[in-house]
Amino acid sequence: MEQYTHDKKFPVLSRDEVRSFDSWAINELGISGVVLMENAGRSCAERIKEKLARETEPRVCIFCGKGNNGGDGYVTARHLVNSGFNVKVVLCGRRQDVSGDAKINLDILEKMHIPVEELDLKTCDIPSTVESLTSRCNMIVDALFGTGLNGELRQPYKQFIETINSRQIPIVAVDIPSGIDCDTGEPLGTAIKAQETVTFGAMKKGFVSNKQALQYTGRIYIASIGVEPPQRGNLPD
Repeated sequence: MEQYTHDKKFPVLSRDEVRSFDSWAINELGISGVVLMENAGRSCAERIKEKLARETEPRVCIFCGKGNNGGDGYVTARHLVNSGFNVKVVLCGRRQDVSGDAKINLDILEKMHIPVEELDLKTCDIPSTVESLTSRCNMIVDALFGTGLNGELRQPYKQFIETINSRQIPIVAVDIPSGIDCDTGEPLGTAIKAQETVTFGAMKKGFVSNKQALQYTGRIYIASIGVEPPQRGNLPD
Protein backbone atom coordinates (compact mmCIF):
# COMPACT_ATOMS: atom_id res chain seq x y z
CA MET A 1 0.00 0.00 0.00
CA GLU A 2 1.43 3.36 -1.05
CA GLN A 3 0.46 6.85 -0.01
CA TYR A 4 -0.43 9.13 -2.89
CA THR A 5 1.86 12.09 -3.42
CA HIS A 6 1.99 14.48 -6.35
CA ASP A 7 5.55 13.51 -7.24
CA LYS A 8 4.66 9.85 -7.85
CA LYS A 9 2.83 8.48 -10.85
CA PHE A 10 -0.11 6.18 -10.23
CA PRO A 11 -2.67 4.76 -12.64
CA VAL A 12 -5.84 6.87 -12.74
CA LEU A 13 -9.26 5.41 -13.54
CA SER A 14 -12.64 6.95 -14.27
CA ARG A 15 -15.90 5.42 -13.06
CA ASP A 16 -16.35 3.47 -16.30
CA GLU A 17 -12.73 2.34 -16.24
CA VAL A 18 -13.13 1.07 -12.68
CA ARG A 19 -16.03 -1.09 -13.90
CA SER A 20 -13.96 -2.28 -16.86
CA PHE A 21 -11.01 -3.07 -14.61
CA ASP A 22 -13.18 -5.19 -12.34
CA SER A 23 -14.76 -6.92 -15.34
CA TRP A 24 -11.35 -7.63 -16.85
CA ALA A 25 -10.02 -9.08 -13.59
CA ILE A 26 -13.10 -11.29 -13.11
CA ASN A 27 -13.92 -12.36 -16.67
CA GLU A 28 -10.53 -12.32 -18.38
CA LEU A 29 -8.18 -13.27 -15.56
CA GLY A 30 -10.63 -15.44 -13.64
CA ILE A 31 -10.19 -13.73 -10.27
CA SER A 32 -13.54 -13.97 -8.53
CA GLY A 33 -15.24 -10.88 -7.17
CA VAL A 34 -15.10 -12.41 -3.71
CA VAL A 35 -11.29 -12.56 -3.93
CA LEU A 36 -11.09 -8.94 -5.08
CA MET A 37 -13.37 -7.91 -2.22
CA GLU A 38 -11.29 -9.90 0.26
CA ASN A 39 -8.09 -8.19 -0.86
CA ALA A 40 -9.73 -4.77 -0.70
CA GLY A 41 -11.21 -5.22 2.76
CA ARG A 42 -8.04 -6.73 4.17
CA SER A 43 -6.05 -3.74 2.90
CA CYS A 44 -8.44 -1.38 4.68
CA ALA A 45 -8.13 -3.37 7.88
CA GLU A 46 -4.33 -3.26 7.71
CA ARG A 47 -4.35 0.52 7.39
CA ILE A 48 -6.79 0.89 10.29
CA LYS A 49 -4.64 -1.37 12.46
CA GLU A 50 -1.64 0.84 11.70
CA LYS A 51 -3.63 3.96 12.58
CA LEU A 52 -4.85 2.58 15.90
CA ALA A 53 -1.73 0.65 16.89
CA ARG A 54 -1.30 2.67 20.08
CA GLU A 55 -4.84 2.05 21.32
CA THR A 56 -5.08 -0.69 23.95
CA GLU A 57 -8.75 -1.45 23.24
CA PRO A 58 -9.48 -0.05 19.78
CA ARG A 59 -13.14 0.53 18.96
CA VAL A 60 -14.38 1.01 15.40
CA CYS A 61 -17.83 1.60 13.91
CA ILE A 62 -18.25 0.55 10.26
CA PHE A 63 -21.21 1.96 8.34
CA CYS A 64 -22.00 -0.29 5.38
CA GLY A 65 -24.21 0.31 2.38
CA LYS A 66 -26.17 -2.34 0.49
CA GLY A 67 -23.69 -2.74 -2.38
CA ASN A 68 -20.11 -3.87 -2.88
CA ASN A 69 -18.67 -0.95 -0.91
CA GLY A 70 -20.56 -2.38 2.06
CA GLY A 71 -19.12 -5.79 1.19
CA ASP A 72 -15.62 -4.33 1.50
CA GLY A 73 -16.72 -3.05 4.91
CA TYR A 74 -17.79 -6.53 6.05
CA VAL A 75 -14.39 -7.95 5.10
CA THR A 76 -12.69 -5.08 6.93
CA ALA A 77 -14.79 -5.83 10.01
CA ARG A 78 -13.89 -9.52 10.00
CA HIS A 79 -10.15 -8.84 9.86
CA LEU A 80 -10.38 -6.24 12.61
CA VAL A 81 -12.35 -8.60 14.86
CA ASN A 82 -9.74 -11.28 14.21
CA SER A 83 -7.13 -8.79 15.44
CA GLY A 84 -8.96 -8.17 18.70
CA PHE A 85 -10.78 -4.95 17.81
CA ASN A 86 -14.16 -4.06 19.23
CA VAL A 87 -16.12 -3.59 16.01
CA LYS A 88 -19.67 -2.36 15.52
CA VAL A 89 -21.02 -3.19 12.05
CA VAL A 90 -24.03 -1.19 10.89
CA LEU A 91 -25.93 -2.06 7.71
CA CYS A 92 -27.75 1.03 6.49
CA GLY A 93 -30.55 -0.82 4.80
CA ARG A 94 -32.25 -4.21 4.81
CA ARG A 95 -30.45 -7.54 4.79
CA GLN A 96 -32.68 -8.82 1.99
CA ASP A 97 -31.40 -6.05 -0.28
CA VAL A 98 -27.77 -7.20 0.02
CA SER A 99 -26.74 -9.56 -2.77
CA GLY A 100 -23.79 -11.11 -4.60
CA ASP A 101 -20.30 -10.91 -3.13
CA ALA A 102 -21.44 -8.49 -0.44
CA LYS A 103 -24.02 -10.99 0.79
CA ILE A 104 -21.39 -13.73 0.94
CA ASN A 105 -19.31 -11.61 3.29
CA LEU A 106 -22.32 -10.50 5.32
CA ASP A 107 -23.27 -14.16 5.76
CA ILE A 108 -19.73 -14.96 6.92
CA LEU A 109 -19.92 -12.30 9.62
CA GLU A 110 -23.21 -13.66 10.88
CA LYS A 111 -21.90 -17.25 10.90
CA MET A 112 -18.99 -15.97 13.00
CA HIS A 113 -21.58 -14.48 15.39
CA ILE A 114 -20.33 -10.96 14.70
CA PRO A 115 -23.41 -8.76 15.26
CA VAL A 116 -24.60 -6.66 12.33
CA GLU A 117 -27.06 -3.94 13.25
CA GLU A 118 -29.71 -3.12 10.66
CA LEU A 119 -30.46 0.59 10.51
CA ASP A 120 -33.51 2.13 8.84
CA LEU A 121 -32.51 5.72 8.14
CA LYS A 122 -36.06 6.67 7.24
CA THR A 123 -37.47 5.91 10.67
CA CYS A 124 -34.62 6.39 13.15
CA ASP A 125 -33.62 9.61 14.88
CA ILE A 126 -30.38 10.08 12.96
CA PRO A 127 -28.45 12.42 15.32
CA SER A 128 -29.09 10.40 18.47
CA THR A 129 -28.61 7.06 16.68
CA VAL A 130 -25.25 8.05 15.20
CA GLU A 131 -24.11 9.43 18.55
CA SER A 132 -25.06 6.18 20.28
CA LEU A 133 -23.44 3.94 17.66
CA THR A 134 -20.16 5.86 17.59
CA SER A 135 -19.87 6.59 21.31
CA ARG A 136 -16.34 5.84 22.58
CA CYS A 137 -15.18 4.86 19.07
CA ASN A 138 -11.64 5.64 18.00
CA MET A 139 -12.57 5.55 14.34
CA ILE A 140 -15.48 5.48 11.92
CA VAL A 141 -15.21 3.52 8.67
CA ASP A 142 -17.24 4.78 5.72
CA ALA A 143 -18.34 1.87 3.49
CA LEU A 144 -21.65 3.36 2.35
CA PHE A 145 -21.27 4.28 -1.33
CA GLY A 146 -18.59 3.41 -3.85
CA THR A 147 -17.40 4.74 -7.20
CA GLY A 148 -20.71 3.94 -8.92
CA LEU A 149 -22.56 6.78 -7.19
CA ASN A 150 -23.38 9.47 -9.74
CA GLY A 151 -26.63 11.10 -8.65
CA GLU A 152 -27.37 13.77 -6.08
CA LEU A 153 -27.68 12.34 -2.58
CA ARG A 154 -31.14 12.60 -1.12
CA GLN A 155 -32.47 12.61 2.41
CA PRO A 156 -32.07 10.87 4.75
CA TYR A 157 -28.55 10.06 3.47
CA LYS A 158 -27.54 13.73 3.39
CA GLN A 159 -28.41 14.17 7.05
CA PHE A 160 -26.78 10.86 7.91
CA ILE A 161 -23.47 11.80 6.28
CA GLU A 162 -23.49 15.29 7.75
CA THR A 163 -24.14 13.81 11.21
CA ILE A 164 -21.23 11.39 10.84
CA ASN A 165 -18.98 14.29 9.85
CA SER A 166 -20.10 16.28 12.90
CA ARG A 167 -18.95 13.58 15.32
CA GLN A 168 -15.32 14.77 15.25
CA ILE A 169 -14.10 11.16 15.11
CA PRO A 170 -11.43 10.21 12.54
CA ILE A 171 -12.99 8.63 9.44
CA VAL A 172 -11.39 6.19 7.02
CA ALA A 173 -13.20 5.97 3.68
CA VAL A 174 -13.33 2.68 1.80
CA ASP A 175 -12.26 3.29 -1.84
CA ILE A 176 -13.92 6.72 -2.07
CA PRO A 177 -15.63 9.02 0.44
CA SER A 178 -19.38 8.45 0.21
CA GLY A 179 -20.98 11.27 -1.75
CA ILE A 180 -17.96 12.13 -3.90
CA ASP A 181 -18.36 11.80 -7.67
CA CYS A 182 -15.64 9.47 -8.94
CA ASP A 183 -15.06 11.45 -12.14
CA THR A 184 -15.38 15.06 -11.00
CA GLY A 185 -14.29 14.87 -7.36
CA GLU A 186 -17.32 17.03 -6.49
CA PRO A 187 -19.63 16.28 -3.56
CA LEU A 188 -23.06 15.14 -4.72
CA GLY A 189 -24.93 17.38 -2.33
CA THR A 190 -22.73 16.41 0.60
CA ALA A 191 -19.95 13.91 1.25
CA ILE A 192 -18.01 12.18 3.97
CA LYS A 193 -14.97 14.16 5.12
CA ALA A 194 -12.40 11.44 5.73
CA GLN A 195 -9.06 11.74 7.43
CA GLU A 196 -7.80 9.01 5.11
CA THR A 197 -9.08 7.14 2.07
CA VAL A 198 -7.91 3.65 1.14
CA THR A 199 -8.62 3.43 -2.58
CA PHE A 200 -8.27 0.25 -4.61
CA GLY A 201 -6.05 -0.51 -7.56
CA ALA A 202 -5.66 3.04 -8.84
CA MET A 203 -6.29 6.70 -8.12
CA LYS A 204 -9.76 7.84 -9.05
CA LYS A 205 -10.10 10.48 -11.76
CA GLY A 206 -11.87 12.98 -9.50
CA PHE A 207 -9.12 12.79 -6.88
CA VAL A 208 -6.57 13.98 -9.43
CA SER A 209 -8.63 16.39 -11.54
CA ASN A 210 -10.15 18.28 -8.62
CA LYS A 211 -7.85 19.51 -5.87
CA GLN A 212 -10.90 20.31 -3.73
CA ALA A 213 -11.55 16.56 -3.45
CA LEU A 214 -8.67 16.37 -0.97
CA GLN A 215 -10.92 18.15 1.54
CA TYR A 216 -12.98 14.97 1.56
CA THR A 217 -10.44 12.20 0.91
CA GLY A 218 -7.76 13.32 3.35
CA ARG A 219 -4.55 11.34 2.83
CA ILE A 220 -4.99 8.79 0.05
CA TYR A 221 -3.50 5.30 0.11
CA ILE A 222 -3.56 3.09 -2.99
CA ALA A 223 -4.05 -0.56 -2.06
CA SER A 224 -3.64 -3.52 -4.37
CA ILE A 225 -6.59 -5.86 -4.90
CA GLY A 226 -4.29 -8.60 -6.17
CA VAL A 227 -3.91 -7.36 -9.74
CA GLU A 228 -2.83 -4.07 -11.26
CA PRO A 229 -4.84 -2.19 -13.91
CA PRO A 230 -3.65 -2.92 -17.48
CA GLN A 231 -2.89 -0.16 -19.92
CA ARG A 232 -6.08 1.74 -20.69
CA GLY A 233 -6.20 0.47 -24.25
CA ASN A 234 -6.35 -3.10 -22.96
CA LEU A 235 -9.41 -2.59 -20.77
CA PRO A 236 -12.66 -4.04 -22.12
CA ASP A 237 -15.35 -1.61 -23.27
